[in-house]
Amino acid sequence: MTDLLSLPMQELTRWVTQELGEPKYRAKQLYDWLHKKQVRTFGEMSSLPAALRQRLGETAFIAPVESRLKLESQLDGTKKFLFALGDGNCVEAVWMEYHHGPSLCISTQVGCRMGCKFCASTLGGLVRNLTPGELLGEVYEAQRQTGRKISSLVLMGIGEPLDNLQNVLTFLDILCSEEGQHLGYRHISLSTCGLIPGIRELMDKKLGLTLSISLHAPEDGARSAIMPVNRQYPIGELMEVCREYFTVTGRRISYEYALIDGVNDTPEQAAALARLLEGQICHVNLIPVNPVAERETRRSSRAAVERFGPERVAVGGDAREGLVRTAGWEENAGVDYLAFARQMEDLGVRHIIFTDIDTDGVLAGPAFDRLEALQKTVSCAITASGGVSSNADLRALRDQGLYAAIVGKAWYAGAVDLAQAVEEGGPQ
Repeated sequence: MTDLLSLPMQELTRWVTQELGEPKYRAKQLYDWLHKKQVRTFGEMSSLPAALRQRLGETAFIAPVESRLKLESQLDGTKKFLFALGDGNCVEAVWMEYHHGPSLCISTQVGCRMGCKFCASTLGGLVRNLTPGELLGEVYEAQRQTGRKISSLVLMGIGEPLDNLQNVLTFLDILCSEEGQHLGYRHISLSTCGLIPGIRELMDKKLGLTLSISLHAPEDGARSAIMPVNRQYPIGELMEVCREYFTVTGRRISYEYALIDGVNDTPEQAAALARLLEGQICHVNLIPVNPVAERETRRSSRAAVERFGPERVAVGGDAREGLVRTAGWEENAGVDYLAFARQMEDLGVRHIIFTDIDTDGVLAGPAFDRLEALQKTVSCAITASGGVSSNADLRALRDQGLYAAIVGKAWYAGAVDLAQAVEEGGPQ
């Protein structure tokens, strides 16, 4: 059976004319149904003869990608999808709303073998690569679910894109083709942990996409401890190819830096990062790491993020606005509160306590009116409290018989059995 979604126009034309014995124009019709109308069955291809549609069903397939779960934030319109593939495996994608239009972040593999110590995607290792058709299926299914077309694309979901490079390149060729969705390469960002051979291949093709490097540490010892890929492709070699990439393509590189408490967030490491990137025309995203239950990593405090920020990471002595951007603490502190509340509700949590309170008693994360909006959407109680700061406070909550989710920048995140929390020493 032939995977039609995975065939670029030239290959589809060859298959239609040589394998099916059909005239060349049938390939263009088929490509239009697949990539412009984005139908999911051959029966929907009404301009094709019934006999041809039947034969297509016997010799080919359209890679199935179906939405199994959608979580939507009422705060900013962000949508998180769980997509089911034809073999039962699942991947995630995130739809984000921006002033310039919607952007979609997609996965490129089922699982990942890179082994980064702060990442959930690699916990089960690599299961398999996604095909070009499945990558397209993520885009097309997200557009079906939202009724809109994307204006930009990010390859930064589950998996390492350069570990599935040939399928990714075929996918991009189809997505950006004039006969398809015709998305411009300049509206595409690809994130890699630093697979140098793949970066060189992208560089040679001069596609015009934005390359993002998951850096996360400014020196080999710290980076190797959290990113095993650094043992094969150390920072010095990575920086050399990144400088070459800019010289050849003229495209500014974006460096991703997830701030992990006590691992890579000191002022000294900020200075080392500035020295490492000195002279490069680049963009640095500072992102407090998302906690993962199976990992020991914790996100840096707001104070640590601010100490690490733009005033210290001034690449090449230039602290122009936009050169370094801190993400994650703005507005909702990187937490989708609605999705979180619904997940806690599904777990049977009866009370969610938000503890991000500043010295004036004002909630430092979401505004109070947003918590009131949350309360209207879930059955569990929603409380904003600055009074949870010790074992005694936890015991008081425990004595009320509460099983609660405590959310805050220096607290437990997730569903917490308060009795167990007391035994473990309370919030750190």
